Amino acid sequence: MPSFSKPFTPPSSVLIIGSGVFGLATALSLCRRDAFKDCSITVIDRSDPSQPGAYPAPDAASVDTNRIIRADYADPDYAALCDEAQAEWRKQEKPTDLGAQGRYNEVGLLLVADALSSTPTGAQECQDGHKPKLTGMDYVRESWANVTRLASKDPTLAARIKELPNPTAIRDALGTGGSSGDWGYLNLNSGWGNAGASMQWHYEKAQQTGRIKFVAGTVVSLEHNDTTVTGARLSDGTVLSADLVVVAAGAWTGGLVDLSGQAAATGQAVAYIDLTEEEQQKLSKMPVILNLTTGLFIFPPVNCVLKVARHAYGYLNPTIPVHPPLPLRPSSIPSSAPVSLPFTSANDPNLEIPAEGAADLRRALREMIPWPDLRDRPFTKTRICWYSDTPTGDFIVDYHPYWKGLFVATGDSGHAFKFLPVIGEKVADCIMGQCPPQFKEKWAWKIKDESQIMPALSVVTEDGSRGGVAGLILVEELAKSTTA
Repeated sequence: MPSFSKPFTPPSSVLIIGSGVFGLATALSLCRRDAFKDCSITVIDRSDPSQPGAYPAPDAASVDTNRIIRADYADPDYAALCDEAQAEWRKQEKPTDLGAQGRYNEVGLLLVADALSSTPTGAQECQDGHKPKLTGMDYVRESWANVTRLASKDPTLAARIKELPNPTAIRDALGTGGSSGDWGYLNLNSGWGNAGASMQWHYEKAQQTGRIKFVAGTVVSLEHNDTTVTGARLSDGTVLSADLVVVAAGAWTGGLVDLSGQAAATGQAVAYIDLTEEEQQKLSKMPVILNLTTGLFIFPPVNCVLKVARHAYGYLNPTIPVHPPLPLRPSSIPSSAPVSLPFTSANDPNLEIPAEGAADLRRALREMIPWPDLRDRPFTKTRICWYSDTPTGDFIVDYHPYWKGLFVATGDSGHAFKFLPVIGEKVADCIMGQCPPQFKEKWAWKIKDESQIMPALSVVTEDGSRGGVAGLILVEELAKSTTA
């Protein structure tokens, strides 16, 4: 429940932990609201945005050049929300517009799935018992219905959507000689955004307000008294205090707040391959392609670099935090159970994706761009991208039910970036007790008492958009890679 009495009374100070999509966008939205004109707003992050090349952090989720921007959702509410966000992404007339200078590229999205007759249809239930468990094909067909409905309001948009009923039609639309999936569609109203450049754009906008204080440091625990979270303690012992603490630490959130059964960090395999200028030119017109049965996807190349990735169940990294996360209730004993937390290049500069992931990405490359010269070309580099996954793929944007002064904005589930232009306003609405009605249940804190708590490592996202195998343990897969 909110920490403030109704009608909403603004806090005198807000501390936001994390300057990723949720954290930075929320800070920018709050400082623009009259209700917060007398409120001090501080954002703390591991990376120091004032240092060249330090922001976004190299191991953050919203970094590098490519993220899919799509209203192609099986859930009509997220489809409509991205439709709202895309109106901002499409603003490109001035260099200062968000979508300008290559930050948004509407090249189209080829969304496909495999027709697996042995796969159950959307009659099963997700872990929380609410949303139906979809297959990849279920997801793509429901997404097709949603984007068709959205485009029906604008003939220009409707003309840019095309059903692809078979692999031959998919191959023709992809234009690389390759194909993937058995059925899908091409939506030329979707595309990709430059994540690193867009986050830097938002940071500069935040700086220009003169209202937001940025602090570089690593938060190790939340400060609190008997009933209220009062601030955060940094690794150097510094304590930052505030009336309202917003934890928006992405995949690291579970190390600060007990999210058992609600969210877990999962690592996703990403690889990059260098191309020649001729290859870049040949692939420059291809759309993004995403197979929601396998989770495999490829972007059009940028600056002679091709990105291949997998939207999968992901790798878990069971970790016992040095400082136990804040328990569910003030009266609860802090958990000593392992939590999945990111393991990144900051932990090991030589970290590569496991052989299992590399083989799957190589399969995607050979299937989607079956060129002999690319077939066995070594990856230039690989990385593990960390999500904060929830069972249904819904975000968590809510006040903590038992700790006063604490608001949590996390659970990106690998699809939050596309909402960057609008998500800050939605989070700010939730902070003020005005959550959009369509998201009130979806974004709510789910665990209300200890009897509902599941093991922290039991979270599996079953929204129909994931490929691969569930439950892979990162350290075990890395060990297999070194012994193979």
